Amino acid sequence: MNADHDYFIGNFKDMRRAAAGAEIFERIVTTSSLVLRKIGKDRAGEMSANRFFDSRHVTPEEILTTAGRRTAAAGVGRRIVAAQDTTEINFSGRDYARKGLGPAGDGKALGYFCHAMVAVDADDEALLGVVHAKIWTRSGKKLKARRTRTIEEKESIRWIETTAVAADVLSGAAQLIVVGDREFDIYSQFVRRPAGAELIVRAAQNRKLADDERLFEAPSDWREFGIMDVFVPPKRPGDPGRTARVTVKAGRVCISKPRQGASRGDPAMVMLTYVEVNEPIPPVGQERITWRLLTTLRVVGEINELAAAQEIVRLYRLRWRIEQVFRAMKSDGLRLEETQVRDAHRLFNLTAVAIIAAARTIQLVDARDGSSRPATDVADQGLIAAAKAIGPTLEGKTQRQKNPHAPGSLAWLAWIVARLGGWNCYYKPPGPKTIRAGWTELAAMAAGYAVAMARQGHAFDPVQQNV
Repeated sequence: MNADHDYFIGNFKDMRRAAAGAEIFERIVTTSSLVLRKIGKDRAGEMSANRFFDSRHVTPEEILTTAGRRTAAAGVGRRIVAAQDTTEINFSGRDYARKGLGPAGDGKALGYFCHAMVAVDADDEALLGVVHAKIWTRSGKKLKARRTRTIEEKESIRWIETTAVAADVLSGAAQLIVVGDREFDIYSQFVRRPAGAELIVRAAQNRKLADDERLFEAPSDWREFGIMDVFVPPKRPGDPGRTARVTVKAGRVCISKPRQGASRGDPAMVMLTYVEVNEPIPPVGQERITWRLLTTLRVVGEINELAAAQEIVRLYRLRWRIEQVFRAMKSDGLRLEETQVRDAHRLFNLTAVAIIAAARTIQLVDARDGSSRPATDVADQGLIAAAKAIGPTLEGKTQRQKNPHAPGSLAWLAWIVARLGGWNCYYKPPGPKTIRAGWTELAAMAAGYAVAMARQGHAFDPVQQNV
């Protein structure tokens, strides 16, 4: 990949490193592998990849900041749900000779942690990309008792810091809603909410209210707004998920500042909306759905209170997108936890690239259903130009064998990638494996296309080739 291609993962103070990073990123996406030998294609390429990840100029911060800028551009003027969560990379049974790592979550094996945020279009639910991530390892030193530490002294501060980053990076969005699961239930986050950011948090603590009532008991005398169906996302590979029929209640609550955990400067109370989602009769063998959501958005007093409550539940449900990215980065995709890379610096760089690559693959899978997002969300102009030339050769005689999507759209590109991956336009939609196989084929064809253009005396011009 040439240095003038625009799908960079960073500049790294040298155009050669920038070009190497872009090439490595493409190879990770196309091979669906984090094995440096496979990424590099040959011994020389493997050594180049090793040098790249080992360079002191290559940092996860720059890789992730570059990704955040790209995501911010895609989110301008849109309603954005920013979903954040934490995942653990545990090298249990594979931690021999690992360097610079601390204890994983079990306190025994070596490992590290990644707290990441992705942006999702709130209206069409398309994944727009990675906003931010923090990658760290624990020191293993004994800490003060948790109840005696301030929020700034806890790992929990990562949630508040990431929300602040989202408000800054996604400042061009029409609306920003930050969502998180139970770990996000932090009093300091509610009272330190950045201007322009709304919150939807799954409550973990039965907090004390200003009237001495407890949060979870508050809805006991509230009226039901109505019934709705919610999709419960899959919990494991092979699980299709399910649809649950739930009742919805909502009301305003005044939460009191907790005795421990909050900072001295935090206000004594905060007013929030509390939405309770409950599944009265779960299917046999299925766990009952009970979601208790705290949000800065309003329900009570809205023209259509049921619709307002349903919208909050729908937006919270988009939180599963970050879990989907983590699965694609780990066991269900790139298998980061199986990497042979041993040094912490290189591992952190590899993780930053892996999470962006995982998000990119999911974007292509999403696009198979007709996303109108531009192909430039996931591909540089060289790849798009090659797809434009190759696409017509993949179409058949029947209507179902023709690309139905607008040229230059993400759905148009996904159709071409799926065809190259072996999809026949019939039966079920192409899945991640087909998309990854097709991406490998397209990348190889794009390289040949660039060579052919050069031999004909046509230097590649991103502006002329834009579709």
